[in-house]
Amino acid sequence: MTAAGTGQGFGAVSWWGFSPALDFQQKCLTVSMEHLNISENNIPDFNILMVGEGGDSRHLLKTISQARRWPCRRISFYVVENNLELIGRHLLFLALALEPPDKMGLQEKSELYLELHGNSLIRSQTAAYLQEKAQFLIKCITNLDYFQCRLPAVDVSALKFKERDQLEAIFKFWRNPDLKIFQMDKMWDLRNRQYLTASSSYRSLKGQQGNTQSCSTTGAKEIGDTEDECQQPKTACVKTVEELYWPNQAFVIGRNEYFKWREKGVAFEIREGIYDIPNKSIASGLLLRHKGEKIPARGYWGDIVTGPYIAFGIESEEKSLLETRNGIHVKSAQDISQYNITALFHELVNGSCYTLPSSPEHSSQANICEVIEEEEEGSSLNNMRENKEETQTEESQSQAKGGGSNSEYDFFPLDNVRVHFLPVNCIQDLHKKMKFERFFNVTYFSCSMVQHVTPKLKLISAPKATLIVELAR
Repeated sequence: MTAAGTGQGFGAVSWWGFSPALDFQQKCLTVSMEHLNISENNIPDFNILMVGEGGDSRHLLKTISQARRWPCRRISFYVVENNLELIGRHLLFLALALEPPDKMGLQEKSELYLELHGNSLIRSQTAAYLQEKAQFLIKCITNLDYFQCRLPAVDVSALKFKERDQLEAIFKFWRNPDLKIFQMDKMWDLRNRQYLTASSSYRSLKGQQGNTQSCSTTGAKEIGDTEDECQQPKTACVKTVEELYWPNQAFVIGRNEYFKWREKGVAFEIREGIYDIPNKSIASGLLLRHKGEKIPARGYWGDIVTGPYIAFGIESEEKSLLETRNGIHVKSAQDISQYNITALFHELVNGSCYTLPSSPEHSSQANICEVIEEEEEGSSLNNMRENKEETQTEESQSQAKGGGSNSEYDFFPLDNVRVHFLPVNCIQDLHKKMKFERFFNVTYFSCSMVQHVTPKLKLISAPKATLIVELAR
């Protein structure tokens, strides 16, 4: 997939990927599936190594959600990242995806994901949820027995003790309600100023001209080229946002949508609310050189030129979302992203594909649909009230027996799925462990970790394994 911008614009941390979400069972070669090992329960083991997926968990969520489309297999993910904040984001999104339906509706869940995934500023409700989950993850990362009891499908036991302590510090930073410790709006503006190497007036001028990047004539033919590869800086070529992506998919991301994100970093505004609270889940630490010494600094060191739309906003199984009129897409990348995320979460819980509600052709049919919907809503509300009354009586009984109020609940269970998080940057040492000898059926490398594709990879790859590499062009 083509990603716009240069190395400086990409940033040091990949909070989102530069390719659409993949179902690894669909993308895996047929010959790889034929060589799966059979477990004790006569279920094939499907082992996936993900090296640098990014901080959006898109491949994880899509593969897990669509697992029931394929023959029964025991899927094991092994995730390697180069930054602990990315592991924290994976844990956050997995906890969000596994929220039980009686605690969080499908629409609310998809909206929370999109805000935390691609927005620099979020609503107060989303910030409250982030603080709540930060408190939960602190308890999990400091007590692995409690972690396995609450989220048995997730395993962090392979992380080093130092990394768990650092994850605890990250979650405590998320939990802190103080807005001054992470002033995202100022950091975003500073990154834009540094990237454009001029003042904010120059940034506005570039936006009015309708471009997102300029490069030399020799580098304009290859979108993935960097500034160092340009040979003639005197002759500039302005490229629009449509030209910075693949031609068949570019036009889904409109100009206004893209420039709105470039201005403030807010990609998804599904609800008409106030987006003014910094999204602390995209904050990370970095060693900066100051007066000859390296000083740790926390800030936003992610992408400011490509955007979070590629993960879920340019492809969809619902082809009506990709329709065009007069050469312009009817639906925006935000609409497509919202549908895709809603479809994934729906299929994860119900096991069936999500479809758009069809519009009735006649008014009589519309009236019938409205009556049925009202009856269903009334029955569902009655059931919810009965369930609430039962839970309240159970809580009061438990409190009367001497126990405190129990706000914990069971997450949605995952059958035959296990997600293992490995130590940071351990890819070069995996071949030294006997457990991983000829073990992985699918290996995925992101464009930020592609330098780790070495001949040693053969030692940990199963016979006829599939290798998937994300490219930035």
